Amino acid sequence: MEAATKQSVTNRLLTVKSASGKTYSQLAAETGLTNVYVAQLLRRQAQLKPETVPKLREALPALTEELIAAMMSPPWRSYDPNLIQEPTVYRLNEAVMHFGESIKEIINEDFGDGIMSAIDFYCSVDKIKGVDGNNRVVVTLDGKYLSHSEQRTENMVSRLNLKGSTSE
Repeated sequence: MEAATKQSVTNRLLTVKSASGKTYSQLAAETGLTNVYVAQLLRRQAQLKPETVPKLREALPALTEELIAAMMSPPWRSYDPNLIQEPTVYRLNEAVMHFGESIKEIINEDFGDGIMSAIDFYCSVDKIKGVDGNNRVVVTLDGKYLSHSEQRTENMVSRLNLKGSTSE
């Protein structure tokens, strides 16, 4: 599958999903993954781990060995820059931009000077009924807190290693 492009593999994976008739949430329930992570796997934005293969294969029996192998290789994590024009993506971006400063301040107040990881990270989308009876979208971003470190030379291993060597 080396000659196959990310898009062609993604198209094949999404065809398998579509033919199964299952939603991302159904596949998540069958595999023990979040619905967003299942979507990331099928869009080649995440790497399929060996321990998940049997569950995914059971949930999507039409996955070929070739597609499983492609999913297990490290993905090229990228996105189409025109994606921001899609209304749902635009609104998500708008919400983060609008609430971002407040979220950042609360993170700093509650945790200190740091950030939320997007690597040690879980994401899910859920549907609930609001108090008014209307459907509501719940997007959960669950990331590990990473504190910023003070950059002290005594803790910089590369500097410590340089002291023992000479460039002469």
